[in-house]
Amino acid sequence: MENNHPMPKEKGIDHTIQLLKEGYHFIMNRKEKFDSRVFETHLLGEKAICLVGKEEAELFYDETKFTRKDAAPSRVKKTLFGEGGVQGLDDAPHHHRKAMFMSLMTEEKLQQLKQLTKEEWEKEFRQIQDENIVVYEKAKSVLTRVAMKWVEIPVEDTEADKWSDELADMFEKAASIGPKHWKSRYSRSKMEEWMEDWIEKVRSGKVSISESAPLYQFSFHKDLDGELLDKQIVAVELLNLLRPIVAIAVYIDLLMLAMHDNKDEVAQMNIDDEKQVTNFIQEVRRFYPFFPFAGARVKETFTWNGYVFEEGTLTLLDLYGTNHDPAIWENPNQFQPSRFHDWSRSPFDFIPQGGGEYLIGHRCAGEWITVDILKTTIKFFVQQLAFTYPKQKFEYDNNDIPPLPKCEIRLRA
Repeated sequence: MENNHPMPKEKGIDHTIQLLKEGYHFIMNRKEKFDSRVFETHLLGEKAICLVGKEEAELFYDETKFTRKDAAPSRVKKTLFGEGGVQGLDDAPHHHRKAMFMSLMTEEKLQQLKQLTKEEWEKEFRQIQDENIVVYEKAKSVLTRVAMKWVEIPVEDTEADKWSDELADMFEKAASIGPKHWKSRYSRSKMEEWMEDWIEKVRSGKVSISESAPLYQFSFHKDLDGELLDKQIVAVELLNLLRPIVAIAVYIDLLMLAMHDNKDEVAQMNIDDEKQVTNFIQEVRRFYPFFPFAGARVKETFTWNGYVFEEGTLTLLDLYGTNHDPAIWENPNQFQPSRFHDWSRSPFDFIPQGGGEYLIGHRCAGEWITVDILKTTIKFFVQQLAFTYPKQKFEYDNNDIPPLPKCEIRLRA
């Protein structure tokens, strides 16, 4: 019989304020303090277990031990994820809903996405000549149009552009408190109402779109009982397509920072070599912070490595920390795209957008979308755009979620 031993425990009533202050380093700081990859703390008024590492990720994504139901705080559901979405489902309902997303990840649909990204970047810079531009703001506009066209919401560019800020509010202010949080909730409410209106139009035949369109597919998706999803749930899931695509603007900002800070790597990269470009993109996703952690709750009490995980306990897996774990990555704090040249893929070591398997697990269904958009973007900036970096501060704050460079990267194009 396995000998149980006490889990390292952080003293104090609640550490939510420390989490907001320390950001992406919160879990790693305590991993070092306790010399343990598993420890207990208190967040948002309840006990929470924190994990970091490959084996810990395998544990976290074991669906027999953890559930996603009620794992996300209410304030996050009302801003980032929406209520009733795929992120909060488990087992057969999750697998069935996840399949709806995965059905879009075909070679044809991904190729369409890349072509739209290329066209929208070209359109965005067509009228620009010798101007300073803020990459992040441009990326949000470009990706909003890309997302709308890929989902096949039949709106003009000007109408798509006006929703850019609302979509961004959902991820920019998801971890905020006070007025910023309320603005995020208001933006989600507006977007859900707008989506519901489109769903009604599609279901009633008032608007004609192709049956292969994600808007059509989601509008007519049926649950395990053979019933159409409630239009509010469909709206949430459509936003789970649109919002993450626009959120790639954060990665694009960090991509341009990486290109500035690693000029030698960029100079040595053959932009026509798909493998080299992919390696660079993957290192951007590993090196820079994006999602800080993923959350779940213990299904039933169990013991792992001598630690007792009690039923219902909130559990957080450190995504950023695992991507910087020296037990997995050599020189984890150095930017080295070559590390991916001979990388043997595991669903539990490289987890910038979650871990586990795509088809049945909780790994982000849109990871391929992220990689393809970033590859298309770097090729556009290197091959088709002459630009320089004007004087600015090239730094970001790991305390901010998401971690946009303080000045937002500016280019002279």
